[in-house]
Amino acid sequence: MPKDHGIGASPKRREDVRFLTGAGNYTDDINVHGQAYVHFLRSDVAHGKINGIDTSAAEGMPGVVRIFTGKDFEGVGGLPCGWQVTDKNGDPMKEPPHPVLAQGKVRHVGDPIAAVVADSLEQARTAAEAIVLDIEELPAVVDMAKALQSGATKVHDDLSDNLCYDWQFGTDTETTDAAFKNAAHVTTLELVNNRLVANPMEPRVAVGDYSRARDEHTLYTTSQNPHVIRLLMGAFVLGIPEHKLRVVAPDVGGGFGTKIFHYAEEAFCTFAAKACNRPVKWTATRSEAFMSDAHGRDHVTKIELALDKDNNFIGIRTDTLANMGAYLSTFASSVPTWLHGTLMAGNYKTPAVQVNVKAVFTNTVPVDAYRGAGRPEATFQLERVIDKAARELGVDPIALRRQNFITQFPYATPVAVEYDTGDYEATMAKMEELMDIGGFAARRKASEAKGMLRGLGVNCFIEACGIAPSNLVGQLGARAGL
Repeated sequence: MPKDHGIGASPKRREDVRFLTGAGNYTDDINVHGQAYVHFLRSDVAHGKINGIDTSAAEGMPGVVRIFTGKDFEGVGGLPCGWQVTDKNGDPMKEPPHPVLAQGKVRHVGDPIAAVVADSLEQARTAAEAIVLDIEELPAVVDMAKALQSGATKVHDDLSDNLCYDWQFGTDTETTDAAFKNAAHVTTLELVNNRLVANPMEPRVAVGDYSRARDEHTLYTTSQNPHVIRLLMGAFVLGIPEHKLRVVAPDVGGGFGTKIFHYAEEAFCTFAAKACNRPVKWTATRSEAFMSDAHGRDHVTKIELALDKDNNFIGIRTDTLANMGAYLSTFASSVPTWLHGTLMAGNYKTPAVQVNVKAVFTNTVPVDAYRGAGRPEATFQLERVIDKAARELGVDPIALRRQNFITQFPYATPVAVEYDTGDYEATMAKMEELMDIGGFAARRKASEAKGMLRGLGVNCFIEACGIAPSNLVGQLGARAGL
């Protein structure tokens, strides 16, 4: 094999030339002959009862093709969650309906109430301003702990409370409790993994097209996963056979996980194209994306680390509140459970690891996978508590990690994952070499002379890329092949 094609070589990227010369083909570049444009009228309150939607003035405005509300989607399926989680009592998670357009209530700022289809985007926006809403604002619940309190405002009136599921995984409670009871030292840390929103170069776009002659639908969308969208939208939302539904994902200007999921706007444009008998296009504004794209993370966690008298890890225990937002996004339920709990052992030989997660509905934008999804949250918890333990014990944090590294393989963790191989000692040694720890004091002093602060942090993690095989994730609750 030529030298420049071997393992570890830096191959030249094939796609850069066309992108850098403006020859990319993003979804917003796609325009179908005769297309109309859609503007969504979204809720500006986090929680409210819809008493009335008056579209009469807007319907007669220039360029308006049709105005849709939740009534137009009665009998149409809601957006499904693609992963069922069973809680520790054996009960399935709660799955409240997620309508394409709000029906009866709005449950978060940005919840779509009405959609105006017009000949131009400007005409659609202007008409949307003429829609008169009668929304009775209700108390909103955004704090997860308060959302679980008795008597708390319910996000979904037909549910008994705001708890989606209470999931427990790993070592049994009796064994875990014994590890902590026998520990020489226990470090406890409470932390917040804050909510965030992705900010890709290209916001989400959807173009729906329908051929009346062939009775076939085409959806162009900014998607990382067009096959899942075709399955979920076709089978569960609009009832379109797969051979009559084509989903096209051209160049995608950044995804970060937020473009994996099936969104209401995709279902709407597909539905509206047939209803209006012409293509329908939607492009999100940046501010609109911030309140309609799935957000990430938003966990509040208490993690405990038990060590014996020789500073060996003997137990890890976590309790997490995970925000689902107002509705379940496509893979939301799996992120704090199977994508998270299975990585809580990290790089360390800890005989007892127990993970408890309570998923909570709140009046906020739905939360789903973002950049690594589950692993960053697990790593953040584990590595922070190890650092705190090192400070409490007065030991070097790198030495404490080295002492507890897994060294014999294969290694079966208490959280259902077997590691085939690994050399964490070698990677740590290489990291120390690259870090030049010996020279850190001088670098810190130089920074202080410039009025700046310089810190030193160490982090180890186990990565999980992709989810496979599909027959396994199916046993864990996945409703689609991955």
